[in-house]
Amino acid sequence: MDKFTNLKGKRIAIIGGAGFIGHNLALKLKSLGAEPHVVDGLQVNNLGYYTSGYTTDPNAERYISFINERLNLLRQNEVGLHIIDVRDYHLISHTLNSIKPDAIVHLAAIAHANRSNKDPFSTFDHSMRTLENVLDASKSSGTHVIYFSSSMVYGNFEGNAVTEDRQCNPLGIYGALKYGAEKLVIAYNQVFGLPYTIIRPSALYGERCVSRRVGQAFIENALMGRPLTINGDGTDGLDFTYIDDLAQGVILTISKEEAINETFNITFGSARQINQMAEIVLSEFPGLKLMRNPRDGLMPERGTLSIDKAKQLLGYAPEYPLERGFIQYIKWYKDFAEHNPKLFSG
Repeated sequence: MDKFTNLKGKRIAIIGGAGFIGHNLALKLKSLGAEPHVVDGLQVNNLGYYTSGYTTDPNAERYISFINERLNLLRQNEVGLHIIDVRDYHLISHTLNSIKPDAIVHLAAIAHANRSNKDPFSTFDHSMRTLENVLDASKSSGTHVIYFSSSMVYGNFEGNAVTEDRQCNPLGIYGALKYGAEKLVIAYNQVFGLPYTIIRPSALYGERCVSRRVGQAFIENALMGRPLTINGDGTDGLDFTYIDDLAQGVILTISKEEAINETFNITFGSARQINQMAEIVLSEFPGLKLMRNPRDGLMPERGTLSIDKAKQLLGYAPEYPLERGFIQYIKWYKDFAEHNPKLFSG
């Protein structure tokens, strides 16, 4: 807690803040005495998407319940909620002028590589367009902008641990747009002096996520007695990161002057095989089958991200290895399923 002593009363605008990362971050900031403001259109991977009839996702009812729980938690904790379309330049400008934030965390994006590759227009519209609007609306105030990039900008990993200064060679639409967005953020600093921090997370997991990444798919299948499915042989290493560790890292970039105009890997800092994650699930749900599908060729070979820079400059200290964070996540899911059995009966 002493790491965050200067947060009290700080106004933080979280763009795309009703999503998985954003609402968890807002709740943590509020508990530390900050004044978070969530800015979100509730359309991308959110309530509008799952209730509009646009998707035939069989998990829609369950994910609507998760999203409603997010919104209830934000209300209960008196977090400001501004429901606007960030693609509208005048709306986001007016909203930021009214909030007068000390820092802006930009999360708005299509948050899934496969969806990005299938729908490049929507990915650009909701990821790059929203970012450009926020940067332009912030250039005169000089507000610190914290941009959420991705470990996907690196492309195929090489060596033991990827450092922030390594050359980036992204694969596919998602990684290319994230890297292009990083360059845009840096350009606004070069031209207008706008202070920034770029964060590169990896393989996130945690409560009330609706992106159905690999760990979430494992748990949901397990709760419904279905086989676990792995794309490839399962030896791929991912730097799995629990949401509380990520939130710690983001809050440090808000709190510390050393974060200004820097790029950080904010992960656990140690890759684990997908097979190891599956083994944890199988130990919690004995008797399940394991199936394998071909590997997605557009997914880069990833691994460990070095967090030495974040440790040295920010004092970042992740606390949730897979055996702790993922078990906590499974317990949350089991409790949710126990109270909402109809959502897991399909």
